[in-house]
Amino acid sequence: NQLPLPVTKNTFFHLLYNYFHILFSRYDRLKMSKAVVVGDLNVGKTCLINRFCKDVFERDYKATIGVDFEIERFEMSGLPFSLQIWDTAGQEKFKCIASAYYRGAQVIITVFDMADIKSLEHTQQWLSEALRENEPDSCFVFLVGTKRDLLSAEECQRTESDAIKIAAEMNAEFWSLSSKTGENVQEFFFRVAALAFEDAILKDLETGSSTAQIGDGNILDDNALEDAQEKPKKKSCC
Repeated sequence: NQLPLPVTKNTFFHLLYNYFHILFSRYDRLKMSKAVVVGDLNVGKTCLINRFCKDVFERDYKATIGVDFEIERFEMSGLPFSLQIWDTAGQEKFKCIASAYYRGAQVIITVFDMADIKSLEHTQQWLSEALRENEPDSCFVFLVGTKRDLLSAEECQRTESDAIKIAAEMNAEFWSLSSKTGENVQEFFFRVAALAFEDAILKDLETGSSTAQIGDGNILDDNALEDAQEKPKKKSCC
């Protein structure tokens, strides 16, 4: 008997992608939209997601390997709605792997560190790579500046002014926030969920379909639903 051949890193992530594809292809009751979070290494993508989904801030930095995701449930106008938030690695060596997970996104969240102006300069490239995997004009785009708590009022105003100009070029909505203090984090994700929910409803009305879909047609299965239902719904203002 021969031992199985070792699995390469690329093969592993390809298998993982296929697993998620199957996981989200069997459920037709819970409406869900997909948001991908992209940006340079160490800009605070994971901290941002953890602050919203778990209400925690971890000082010890751990780089995301490949991809990770969270599912958050909302109640929008009395209807259940879920947001699938994909946390992608900022390291160059994981770009080819993470890019496969950009597909089927309704929302692209491009993150930069407000204390590192170079990370702002890189956001347009990150957005371009994410858009390449999706249909033209199919995504809401956000430009998010993190770590505003590290800047003085004058520095924050100056960086926000630069970011607003770039956001206009990206056709993006700009937000500045702090994962450490929680400032603007919940408001930002409620805004994301509200736009994604509205878009999903409008598409249902256009197609006459009530089937809940992720991206271009993948839907959620029972196991993932049970995991999502363990978390309480976040009430929105919509």
